[in-house]
Amino acid sequence: PLVLCDVRLPDANGVELVRTIKQVQPLSEVILLTAYGNIPDGVQAIKNGAFDYLVKGDDNNRIIPMVSKAMDKALLQWKMKKKTQLSGGYTFSDLIGSSPAILAAAVLAKKVAPSNTTVLLTGETGTGKEIFAAAIHNASPRKEYPFVAINCSAFSREILESELFGHKAGAFTGAIKDTKGIFEEADNGTVFLDEIGEMPLDLQAKLLRVLETGEFMKVGDSKNMKVNVRIIAATNRDLQKEIEAGHF
Repeated sequence: PLVLCDVRLPDANGVELVRTIKQVQPLSEVILLTAYGNIPDGVQAIKNGAFDYLVKGDDNNRIIPMVSKAMDKALLQWKMKKKTQLSGGYTFSDLIGSSPAILAAAVLAKKVAPSNTTVLLTGETGTGKEIFAAAIHNASPRKEYPFVAINCSAFSREILESELFGHKAGAFTGAIKDTKGIFEEADNGTVFLDEIGEMPLDLQAKLLRVLETGEFMKVGDSKNMKVNVRIIAATNRDLQKEIEAGHF
């Protein structure tokens, strides 16, 4: 899941190669190394999806911790992508806590679980929002269908769009076959959008169409697809403040 790559290659440019790697293996992370660092290349590398851009010689003390962080991120993304159906699944009996706040949240979650309504879970990182999401799914009529989770902060804008909506063959370099996005994978089930507050504005507009009509368009396609999914989202941000700031 991790690639260490030089910028100056015999038959390619590492900065551009990052884009190809991320298109072919979007769950991987790429760290670029160069002896000829310059700001434009560094900026473009990050835009193309690189985890980081290091100049050889003066960043040796950073490379090992950076490799560790990149591996952690890549493995987390792989885990999130592959968790189409949670192993065993969480239920409300898996919730831990007896404070008034957690009990009130559990009561509300149990009440909303049998319905098809969209759910927003808010709270600090580590408070169990994904467990709540899975418990709601497993207490719903959709429990026999997929529960597909994705972290909206873990991908670049372009990769996130493809992960959500899928893409057609030829939509971009490296797109050699039609690929399903999570909405298509989760048809009749539940989509869990973690860190929804990190989603770019233009993708929020596409998500709104799914919420309103159940329709979306794959990247590179010209016709709409229709799915029947329930959306559960989570964030640790104050979305009201994000709205006021024009970010949501």
